[in-house]
Amino acid sequence: MARSKHTIEQKYKAIQMLTNEGFTWHEVCEKYQISPHTLNQWRKKYETQGTQGLKESNSWTSYSSMLKEAAVHDFLNEGLSKEAIVLKYQISSRSVLSRWIRQYTSHSELKDTGKGLSKTMTKGRKTTAEERIEIAQNCLANRRNYQATAEKFEVSYQQVYSWVKKFEADGMEGLNDRRGRTKPTAELTEEEKLKLRMRQMEREMERLRVENAFLKKLEEIERRR
Repeated sequence: MARSKHTIEQKYKAIQMLTNEGFTWHEVCEKYQISPHTLNQWRKKYETQGTQGLKESNSWTSYSSMLKEAAVHDFLNEGLSKEAIVLKYQISSRSVLSRWIRQYTSHSELKDTGKGLSKTMTKGRKTTAEERIEIAQNCLANRRNYQATAEKFEVSYQQVYSWVKKFEADGMEGLNDRRGRTKPTAELTEEEKLKLRMRQMEREMERLRVENAFLKKLEEIERRR
């Protein structure tokens, strides 16, 4: 696979131009001489992995048999697209996933190819609301590095991903155990709806603040070069 000629700073700037600065897909693609598919890949990798997803790998990526089986299972039994699975498990490309699927469907064994994910990365554990909040905040503080967070707290990749999304959508309340007590939006009072909108606005403002601070840091690094 050919290596990208674009730096992580350029990829990040392109995503910001598209999502926060009002530029069109055509304008961003023209500026960086890339295809819409490439830009979309950068955007999705950033959304799921933060800036880590924009980095070029300097070595051959290795995967555990458990990760391979989980990825293939999601494709064959859960109906997830190859693109979604590649992002979910941080697989290097769709062609790699396609090879695993061919091996599995031809009854060939999916073997470890190196480090990959540990057992804790694919097997979750029970957690308290306090733990889930801490894990989600830690992951966001580390630019959505789901894999590193899962290893640190000994939970599954899927758990971390789910908790981060819930935390971003509903804050701490979204990580409480509310089984059987979830109140549909349609049943909320006007006061509850107002509070919900205010929390969403606060989270969006905080997200923008963090991203702007990060962009300023990247621009400072560029000026020093």
